[in-house]
Amino acid sequence: MPRSRWDGTDACLLCRSKHSVSMELLPFFLLLLIGATAVAYGEPAYPGYGADDAEPRCGVKEVAAVPAPERREEFDGGRILDISHYYREDMPAFESAEGTPGFLRLARSMRNGSDIANFSELRLTAHSGTHVDAPGHVFEHYYDAGFDVDTLDLAVLNGPALLVDVPRDSNITADVLESLHIPKGVRRVLFRTLNTDRKLMWKKEFDSSYVGFMEDGAQWLTDNTDIQLVGVDYLSVGAYEECIPAHLVFLEKREVIIVEALNLEHVTAGIYTLHCLPLRLRGAEGSPARCILIK
Repeated sequence: MPRSRWDGTDACLLCRSKHSVSMELLPFFLLLLIGATAVAYGEPAYPGYGADDAEPRCGVKEVAAVPAPERREEFDGGRILDISHYYREDMPAFESAEGTPGFLRLARSMRNGSDIANFSELRLTAHSGTHVDAPGHVFEHYYDAGFDVDTLDLAVLNGPALLVDVPRDSNITADVLESLHIPKGVRRVLFRTLNTDRKLMWKKEFDSSYVGFMEDGAQWLTDNTDIQLVGVDYLSVGAYEECIPAHLVFLEKREVIIVEALNLEHVTAGIYTLHCLPLRLRGAEGSPARCILIK
């Protein structure tokens, strides 16, 4: 029987068609081969998300125990000095014998896999530890007008500063300030007093015998110097018996920023660059601050 036409031409066409389909599928076979090779060699397609790194909760892995961190007051070989007090439960609070209990709480915890991350909550006053005062702290009309810590001038909070030692036998009066001979043009002064020697910021119970500015001292400073930032080493710039009058003098014209409860015990007197950054708490008349000196 003679061969049909299909056995010749059609067979050739079928062969060509199969070859064409094979060529079209070739790239896909190559991709599968590459993927299989990567898996075989333990190289994930998305680095950081391989089988070895996969975890059931957001990629968080169990880690081995680590050594305790180093706590420091000086950095970069002593060039940077931290003059902020770290927060702790026995840190004193103004007119309190209880310190600062419960200021930090772990609201959500990773312990035992109960949460995907740790989240702490803070509960403390805006005038806790090392902090700044805004004009609204003692003036109701400034508070209502919005003169909060978010309005404080960063150009004043950062720049050259003079650290001076105050005579240890009195509060900071006009006579004491005059005896310090602070040069004209100095804009930022940190006053170290008997408070540092007595380590008052390390005592849980508030001590009303701390050294601070008397009203006449605050007035002399505003009238006779160019100082725009006053830093002190206890919880209030004003001596206890004249606490509010001293604050009123400093903050009345909104020309002086007060920084309180500085840690000056490991610093020598002299000229530094000060960096003091309060939190941007809009609406708050005070704020905790991180303050450092750079030699």
